[in-house]
Amino acid sequence: MHRGLLRRNGFWLWLSLALCLVSAIGASVVQTGAGSIAVKDMRWETSSGRMMNALLFTPDGATTESPAPAVVVSHGWWNNREMQDANYVELARRGYVVVSIDMYGHGDSAPLPQGDIVTNGTGMYDAVKLVADLPYVDTDRIGVSGHSNGARAANFSIAADDAADEPLIASVFLVDNEAFYTDAENDGAYFNYYGDRDVGLVADQFDEFFFRSYDAEGVALTTPQEFVTTPNAQSFLNFGADPAASGEQRVADEYYSDAATDSLRVLHTPPQTHPWGTISSATVADQLEFFERTLGAPAPIEAGAQIWQLKEAFTTLGLIGFAVFLVAFARLLLGTRIFAGATSAAGAGSAGDAGSMAREGVAATLPVRATSRGGLAWFWGGLVISAVFSGVSYVLLSQATWLLPLVFNDSGETVATPVGAVFFIALWAAVNGVAALAIMTVSYLAFGRRTGLSLVGNGVIPGWRMLVSGVGLGAVVVATAYGIVFVLDYFFTTDFRLWVIAIKAFSVDKIGLALLYLPLFLVYFVANSIAINSFNRFTLLGREWVNTAVLALFNALAPLMLVVAQYVTFAVTGELIPGFGGIFSIWLFPVIVILAVTAVISRKIYRASGNPYIGGFINASVVALMSVSNSLVVS
Repeated sequence: MHRGLLRRNGFWLWLSLALCLVSAIGASVVQTGAGSIAVKDMRWETSSGRMMNALLFTPDGATTESPAPAVVVSHGWWNNREMQDANYVELARRGYVVVSIDMYGHGDSAPLPQGDIVTNGTGMYDAVKLVADLPYVDTDRIGVSGHSNGARAANFSIAADDAADEPLIASVFLVDNEAFYTDAENDGAYFNYYGDRDVGLVADQFDEFFFRSYDAEGVALTTPQEFVTTPNAQSFLNFGADPAASGEQRVADEYYSDAATDSLRVLHTPPQTHPWGTISSATVADQLEFFERTLGAPAPIEAGAQIWQLKEAFTTLGLIGFAVFLVAFARLLLGTRIFAGATSAAGAGSAGDAGSMAREGVAATLPVRATSRGGLAWFWGGLVISAVFSGVSYVLLSQATWLLPLVFNDSGETVATPVGAVFFIALWAAVNGVAALAIMTVSYLAFGRRTGLSLVGNGVIPGWRMLVSGVGLGAVVVATAYGIVFVLDYFFTTDFRLWVIAIKAFSVDKIGLALLYLPLFLVYFVANSIAINSFNRFTLLGREWVNTAVLALFNALAPLMLVVAQYVTFAVTGELIPGFGGIFSIWLFPVIVILAVTAVISRKIYRASGNPYIGGFINASVVALMSVSNSLVVS
């Protein structure tokens, strides 16, 4: 390997590894309370006959002599156990034993049988029973909490608990899903579903899905901002009483008690959206206060004194380190003899010449295309057309009635696509990849060919050696990068994440699932890499980085504009854009960042190789793996 190449990439490679290590150590220090909280990664066969995965947090103060209260927490649909890190960090440091589950069908728990979301609270009640068997847990003080469908899992767990010989759940905190207000078996009469349990409910004022009231025709009568005034909310705060007979108008953020059941009720209505509930410091504080009131905190700390944000900062460092590693390691491998054929120099001479050129770093000097008025017109025109097509195609796919049963795993007894949400995003990506290929074809035939654009010289048409070697290099980079993730997970039980963007260790079945959707992602990311690098690489304002930044922006522009449009409409009208479901805008949050970052990754690798297929393959593989390991799997 040439020393100059090693020096150029060595700094970035070591920096990426340092960022990953600092991320894991720092996140571990936060979630273990600097060693005062034991963290276990558990996997066991539950009484439901399924394998469940969870994180167990045991503070030093929880002993057989002094049993501690316990809380089982759950993420929502299409997420995993680490999405509850704000809650498990803060609860554990206050002395609670905490179990954060992967609901069935999520993370490393067993796939969810189609249509079965009730059994033992999708796994939550199975975790409650496990907690109750721990000798250092006070079985009279067990609480459950969940976000979105995790809250629904808590509701289902109440039914399982009521049917048990010895009920175990004392407190319930529901975040961003409805409580149960009426009895379907009694003509929809209001009732107290929760019995003598303490119950808290968080109803966001801008929740995309819940906390509305409707007339008989299904027309919304009230928005989530008005929820506290509705009969459902008033019945909840009046412990199941018919609000028409209660007489008292109860308000948000005030605790109410009931002498008959010796229990508490509270409703919070923060001005936030549904997905924000997982990382809202206000909602975390509300939950901490609730469990301190109802279960008692063994190590009381003021609810607003939170440090989970520090863990999130460390895991974000890991995400950055992971992305830098993909580029630095790929560029380093290009200087080795075994992967020398992956560079565009392979098309210029013999394999030996190519290897020599790659080791000398000649591929890094690929010329930047000259700009002209016509070239800039095609450039900006192509970007605008691509962005418009991307946004329109996303909305149209979200409205396709034939597609939705596949996306939401509601297509009958046969599961056509086990990870429906990933299938939707991958299909949309492939549609846009085909559109990009069409735009590039028209651009080349109408303009590029007569201005000297070389498809061979720019890597669009690679030799077989360049293609195969490039794919092999990409596979080694992805495998090594995830190897780092697995090693750090083994020693520190942490992942790399920022909110809904996560790179994490996964069970072996996720590899097969990733391969199932990889072809669709390849269509997009390879086409996107070719468009960014082979067709649109030149200077803007005299700087190539400006060109890269513009391409990254336009990569993410359509999903960004859809999200902005959705939430501006919601804020102004109290309702979402008609025909554009809230879940589809929520799925775009990570997509915005991913599309911008992958544009930069593919450009950096192309500058060192002249091969657009390397970056395309790496991006597609990583996105496929991170997608299937952070979603719902149905069997």
